[in-house]
Amino acid sequence: MPFPPNTTPVPPPVFLPAMSPADPTPTPLPGSTKEKDAQGSGSGAASSATDPSASSIEGFAQPRLRLHLNELTDNGTSIFLSSISSSTLLPSAVSRVQKALYVDPTRGYHMPSTRSVTLIVRPMDGVAYTTGIDLDPEQHKEIHLSSRYVASISPDRRGHEIEGVIVHELVHCYQYNGHGYAPGGLIEGVADWVRLGADLAPPHWRKGEEVNGKWDAGYQHTAYFLQYLEERFGDGTVRRLNEGLRTSKYEEKSFWTGILGRPVEQLWEDYKKASE
Repeated sequence: MPFPPNTTPVPPPVFLPAMSPADPTPTPLPGSTKEKDAQGSGSGAASSATDPSASSIEGFAQPRLRLHLNELTDNGTSIFLSSISSSTLLPSAVSRVQKALYVDPTRGYHMPSTRSVTLIVRPMDGVAYTTGIDLDPEQHKEIHLSSRYVASISPDRRGHEIEGVIVHELVHCYQYNGHGYAPGGLIEGVADWVRLGADLAPPHWRKGEEVNGKWDAGYQHTAYFLQYLEERFGDGTVRRLNEGLRTSKYEEKSFWTGILGRPVEQLWEDYKKASE
């Protein structure tokens, strides 16, 4: 069955955005209040990039990037602003995602026409989620980041963790989902695979853990499985999977055998044996 419409984190709008899992050992911290926009000074909401038609990185059109801070007096907002440079982090994160999913030396893939991404930092439960704007959910995205979670990150990991979460959520602005039929675990696994490849994995991730579970458990568990497939079948394997999710409705057997020549259950068993 397809997921509910109009709340998608990936094009087209077909499934509910999921919360990113939190670091299991957060440490609450104090902080001071500052005001800064995406360029380094100003109000609590700003654009950090020009119109996408006038900006590109390595041939990719860049979206308009906006930063919205809901509460400037919030402790987590202050920590967020003091931990990263939004004017460089956001464009860099977009470039990481685009290159991970669409750069290929032998073939061109069709990247979604995402025109804008707004990062909203606000007090909320959970870690982060991505959704489309009602007016045009396919081309305009919002990433909601919890300032409460930001405030819980240990001081030595703040910048690394914030960047990792943002990269994960940006993948949802650029990946495909098999016309709404792909397992949510695969969607989240691709997002964490990009995060893993960017060397932004948090310390509690462990390769080979929970290999006795399902292949589509999602997040880092599926990410390490995808990393195995990338190593086994060559660079660009996950890009091929993502392109397959663009071109047709996801049907498990035909999807995996058509791209990798084997059913996913066999590939998962091979991964478990390789992890022993």
